[in-house]
Amino acid sequence: MAEFTFYTVAMSRGQIARWALHEAGADYEHVVFDWATRPESFKDINPMNKVPTLVHHHQGHDHVITECAAINHYLAETHPDKGLLPDTHEKAAYFRWLFFAAGPLEQALIARSFGWEVPEGKQGQAGFGSFDQTIDALDGWLSKNDFIAGSRFTMADTYVGSQFVWGLRFGSIPDRPAFKAYVARITQRTAYVEANAIDAAIIKGAQN
Repeated sequence: MAEFTFYTVAMSRGQIARWALHEAGADYEHVVFDWATRPESFKDINPMNKVPTLVHHHQGHDHVITECAAINHYLAETHPDKGLLPDTHEKAAYFRWLFFAAGPLEQALIARSFGWEVPEGKQGQAGFGSFDQTIDALDGWLSKNDFIAGSRFTMADTYVGSQFVWGLRFGSIPDRPAFKAYVARITQRTAYVEANAIDAAIIKGAQN
C-alpha cells in the first residue's frame, strides 16, 4: 500500500492537491471517480462527499485530510526535506496569503460567479470586502514579490498559484501583468507539468 490514498474527480480541485503531491514527492495512489458515481462509502471518509480528500496511512492509523489548503500544507509538513515549508522570515507571508486565498479570494470568486453583490456600505461585514479589494491586495503583493512567501517557491504557491492558473484560464481573475508573470513562473515547474499531464489524461478519458 502506498503511504497516501488520494481521492479525486476529473476537472476538479483535486488538481490542486495532485500538484502538491508531486512537489512533495509523495508516495501515493489515486482513486478516481466521477461526480455521478461516487460510492456511498466515500462519505465515511469525507461526510461532505467532496474531493480532493487525502488519507495518510501512518503507523497503523489512517489520517484524513480535506480542504486543499490544508492538504497541501500537510504534505509540506510531512515532507520537510523538500524545502517547501516557509522559514522564519517567510512564515507571515506564507500563512497570510495561503489563508487569504482560501478565504477572501475564494469567497470573492464564488460571489462574482453567482452574481452576488455586497450591498453598498456592507463591505466590512463580508469576509472579502469586495472583489476589487481582494484582487488589488494580491496584485500589490505579486507586483513586488516573485512568489507567495517572497523570493522563493513554497507549498503556498501550489494553492494560491492554482487559483491564478484557473482564474486566468477561465476569465474569473483579471488578466493583470503581475498575475500572468506569476503563473508563467510556477507552471514551468517539473512537478506542475507532471501532475497536470496526469490530470489532463484523466479529463480526456472522462470525456470519451
